Amino acid sequence: MSGGNEPQRSGASAAATAPRAGAAPDPGIGAIAGLRVLDLTRVVAGPLCAQTLADHGANVIKVESSIGDESRRLGRRFVDGSAPYFHGLNRNKRSIVLDLSTDADREQLLALIADADVLIENFIAGTMARWGLGYEEHLAARFPRLIYCTISGYGNDGPLAGLPGYDAVAQAMSGLMSINGDPASGPTRIGIPLVDLATGMNATIGILLALAERARSGRGQRVETALFDNALALLHPHASEWLLAKHLNGLTGNRHPVSAPYEPFTAGGAPIFIGVVADRQFSLLCRTLGLDDMLADPRFQGLAARLENRDEMHDIIQARIVDENADALCTRLMRAGVPAGAMHTVAEALDHPQTAARGMLVSMGGYRGVGIPVKLARTPGSVRRAPPRPGADGPEIDW
Repeated sequence: MSGGNEPQRSGASAAATAPRAGAAPDPGIGAIAGLRVLDLTRVVAGPLCAQTLADHGANVIKVESSIGDESRRLGRRFVDGSAPYFHGLNRNKRSIVLDLSTDADREQLLALIADADVLIENFIAGTMARWGLGYEEHLAARFPRLIYCTISGYGNDGPLAGLPGYDAVAQAMSGLMSINGDPASGPTRIGIPLVDLATGMNATIGILLALAERARSGRGQRVETALFDNALALLHPHASEWLLAKHLNGLTGNRHPVSAPYEPFTAGGAPIFIGVVADRQFSLLCRTLGLDDMLADPRFQGLAARLENRDEMHDIIQARIVDENADALCTRLMRAGVPAGAMHTVAEALDHPQTAARGMLVSMGGYRGVGIPVKLARTPGSVRRAPPRPGADGPEIDW
C-alpha cells in the first residue's frame, strides 16, 4: 500500500491477504493486514490508535527520538526497560530512533512515508511544518494517498490552538470533573485517562473513515482530533440536559442522573452495583428480592417517582440485601434479568473467568496485556509482537 508512489498496491495487498469466504479464522491475518502506518506519537492517545491498527494486522513502525516515548518512564516499576504504562499501548509495533531535526533522519522518514498509508503524529502545532514535514505544506502534494492523522490538545484553530494539553486538564476544562465525584470529594478526576483513550479510539475511527473514502477517490486527507473536542463529546447525557433543558446535574457520585436504582449497595459486607433503567427491570428486581409491596407504592411507580424518592427506595433495598452473599445475589439478579455485579478490584476483574473466556488476557513470553475488545469472525486481531525496545528494529528499517 502506498502513500504516493504505488497507488495500485493497496487493492493487490488486500486481495492477496484476504481469507476465502467461510475460511477458519487465521490469527496471522487481520482485517487491515498490509496497511503501513508510521506512529510518530507519544504517551496515550496516538500510541493507542496505532496499537489498535496494529492489533488488526497493520504494519506499524514507531518512530521515537533518542529520548524515547515519555511513557517509557511513567511510573516506578519497569519491565524490559520500560514502564508498564508504555507496554499497555505499544505492542505489535517495530521501533526506530530518528532525530527529525537533522536532514539525514528526515530523509529516512520521507523514504518510509513514500510507501506508508497512514502517518500519525501528536507534536505541538507547527513542529512538523518546521521540520519540512507539514501535511498541507510539504506532504499532501508529494504523497497524495497519504492519510495524515494529527492529535492535539485543542486542535488547530480557536483561542487555545496549539497550546499543550493533557488528559486531566481536558477533564477539568470540558466539565467532566464537574459531574464526577460527590459533595464530600468535590470535582474529581476520572481514574483512567478517559479523554486520552477516547481520543485514540476516535483517531482510529477517523483513519478508517479516511481509508474507506480513499478506496473511492484514491486520495488521502488530514484526520484531526483533539482532547478538548473528545472530552466535550463524552458529556452525554449532561450536555444534552443543559443544551435542551437548561438543567445542570452537578456532581452525580455513583448514582445515575436519570435512572434509579442505578447505584452501589452492600451485600454481606461487600460492595455491589445494581443498574435498573426500565420499569420492567424494577419489577424484576422487586419480585426477585421479595419486595413486591414496592410495586404498589406510589413513591416508586415510574422512573420520575423513583428519582424523586431514590433515598427511601435505596434504604428499603439495602435493608433487604444487607446479609446476602454478594456474588450469589448478583448471579441471582442477573439470571432474573436485572443488571448487577460485584465491585471488583483491577486484580479481581482480570482474574475473573469471563475475562479468560472472552480472550481479554494475552501473554507472549514476558509480555502480558489486555486482549482485543473488537472480535471479527473471519479476520480476528492478534498479538504478534511484544512492545519494542527503543530503536530495536533500526537503523535500516524498511517496510
